Amino acid sequence: MNERDAGFAAEPEYTQATMAEPTYVPPNPEPDENIRHSLFGEILDWMLAPLLLLWPMSIAITYLVAKSIANQPFDDALEDRVTVLGQQIRSVGGKAAGQLHPSGRDILRADDVDSVYYLLAGPDGELLDGDRDLPRPRMNAADEHARSGAVEFRNDSIHGTPIRVAYTYINLDPLHERSLQPPLEPPLALVQVAETLDKRAHLANEIIKGVILPQFIILPVILALVWFALSRGLTPLAELQQRIRARPQDDLSPIDPRQVPEEISPLVGSFNDMLERLGESMAMQKRFIADAAHQMKTPLAGMRMQSELALRQLDPSEIHRSLEQLAKSSESATRLVNQLLALARAENQPQAGLAFAEIDLPVLARETVRDWVQASFAGEIDLGFEPPGDDGAVVIAGQPLMLRELLSNLIDNALRYTPPGGSVTVRVRRDGERALLEVEDTGPGIAPSERERVFERFYRILGSNTQGSGLGLAIVREIAQQHGAEIDIFNNPRSHSKRFPGSLFRLTFPPPVHESDAAD
Repeated sequence: MNERDAGFAAEPEYTQATMAEPTYVPPNPEPDENIRHSLFGEILDWMLAPLLLLWPMSIAITYLVAKSIANQPFDDALEDRVTVLGQQIRSVGGKAAGQLHPSGRDILRADDVDSVYYLLAGPDGELLDGDRDLPRPRMNAADEHARSGAVEFRNDSIHGTPIRVAYTYINLDPLHERSLQPPLEPPLALVQVAETLDKRAHLANEIIKGVILPQFIILPVILALVWFALSRGLTPLAELQQRIRARPQDDLSPIDPRQVPEEISPLVGSFNDMLERLGESMAMQKRFIADAAHQMKTPLAGMRMQSELALRQLDPSEIHRSLEQLAKSSESATRLVNQLLALARAENQPQAGLAFAEIDLPVLARETVRDWVQASFAGEIDLGFEPPGDDGAVVIAGQPLMLRELLSNLIDNALRYTPPGGSVTVRVRRDGERALLEVEDTGPGIAPSERERVFERFYRILGSNTQGSGLGLAIVREIAQQHGAEIDIFNNPRSHSKRFPGSLFRLTFPPPVHESDAAD
């Protein structure tokens, strides 16, 4: 260690709680309102609910239209009666006179269903003939129109019974001109004929029955047709479901989108993409298992051979040499198993529901470097740590256990490839809002053509003559991806040796997202 390591003891130690395994946080349950149920039921509800709401509205509108249709012929009859009664009023000696003959009165009131009322009144409101209790018109725009001789209609009541009234005014002096005597009004006599609404209501009800009753027959037919149409329209989904269920367990071939309706083609395309990713994942797992089994054979075979050799030896020195080889093989196997477990833990970290915490990266890096001091002494390598230039905190979001595993693999890789007398430097610094973690060595370096492949599992550069499992950098890449960090490899800019250009591994971490920023 050199002056780069000064101040290690002054930095705070990570507590046991900080380095402990993070607890599993189960995901929140899906809200019930976000759970979709039957597609058939959803479509049926959206079709039937408006239909059931519009049906009463249709009945109400039909009833209003039926009343309007029923009123028209009876209004025409009332208009004819008012016209005939108006012909009975005349002017005698300057006074209005008019009275129906008893036989005419009987004809006017001849109605088996409704009660008929009439009223003849002079210009001064005096009763000439008819029913005194029949309400007279109120002064309004329609009354003004009736004064011109037109027949008008209104709804009223007599003795608490609703009636329909037709009325008009008769000019008793046709020679009287308003334009010549503007202050004077012409003598007008009132003629009214009214009847109750029983026939109108009966006719309206008959019309309603003729319209509504067929709807009670048609509506179930419509519901049955909707049900059948939906069932028929969703048949391709059921057939697709059956085809998927009938597939063998290992069949991950894509579904032909031409065999499904156009509306679900995007869904099938997404499903095919998922099948492709699943196939790639399964193929990767198979390759991983095969490679792991192959890698485990070598140390296990060596251990078995050394143990058998030790059993056959009689010379204590040879037995001791065999036991040393056996210890090295067991150490190699232990390291391989530990790295396999670390890689599996890194790959499953997103599915474990573990939350990130804010971490002071310089403190974590210093503690990790301290764990590798003895290994650097054994290899006669200068291992150092360079904190940020401003001695400030460089905070990132992550899992301390995973980040220590990442940095440990980078340091181990650097120590293995750096020759005795070389140096390995761990550096933390800022680049704007981003945090940079660098591991620099003075080893043989990595050719640009190899820099992508060194992150593959079990890949080792030919001719390196360095023992290792080929999993360290794969673990580094996996953990870096989980933390959203970018990893780059460069030649060591501080190395001046052509034989040992060295390597510089740089990880760029994004700034931590605070709760207020996440809410925004």
